[in-house]
Amino acid sequence: MGWGMENYKRYAIYLAPEPGPLADFGAAWLGWDAATGTGVPHPDVAGLTLPIDRITATPRKYGFHGTIKPPFRLAEGQDIAALHAAATELARNTAPITLDGLVLSRLGRFLALTPAGDAAPLAALAATFVQELDGFRAPLSDAEIAKRNPARLSPAQRALLDRWGYPYVLDEFRFHLTLTGPLDHADAAATEIALAPLLQPLITGPFAVNSLCLFGEAADGRFHNLHRYTLSG
Repeated sequence: MGWGMENYKRYAIYLAPEPGPLADFGAAWLGWDAATGTGVPHPDVAGLTLPIDRITATPRKYGFHGTIKPPFRLAEGQDIAALHAAATELARNTAPITLDGLVLSRLGRFLALTPAGDAAPLAALAATFVQELDGFRAPLSDAEIAKRNPARLSPAQRALLDRWGYPYVLDEFRFHLTLTGPLDHADAAATEIALAPLLQPLITGPFAVNSLCLFGEAADGRFHNLHRYTLSG
């Protein structure tokens, strides 16, 4: 095809902040800019108890994003051109939404940006993309199921894993833009204190969700932002 979207191992629909200060900070913080497919020097952040490259090692390969439709292999008989066409049409019929803002949160052992206020419209948007594009998703392999540690999932999460290929969709969906890997309590607290003043001017006020992105996982495991779809419904 020659248009740069083929030959990726997996695809996903992510919410990636539009180009601007938040996107730039996220790319630098993680050390990977999925939009350009290049590494980015980390910023100097005072007060951290661990090196940034260690703090961000787990989420780095994915790029700065919030998951909408989790990564999946293409089903047999499907191709990226058809997925792209379907995602384009779905975005064309989906209205943009505006969140009250984003907040720096601790989710278990990691830090992330989460929605302020009512996140139900975003959850509904995500559910639409999960369900409407499911025909492009190959069934999970036994190894992929095992990677999700199904014995530790709730019955509802296990049912979602079996039906939709991921345990944290639909009723279990909790939108977040991941900032760190798992940290112990002290390191998480120090990182939160260090990040808060840097992020505050970038996340205060309404956060418009005007687009979603198609990401692809390259052979080396790094994710690339392949296309941005404008929500224009």
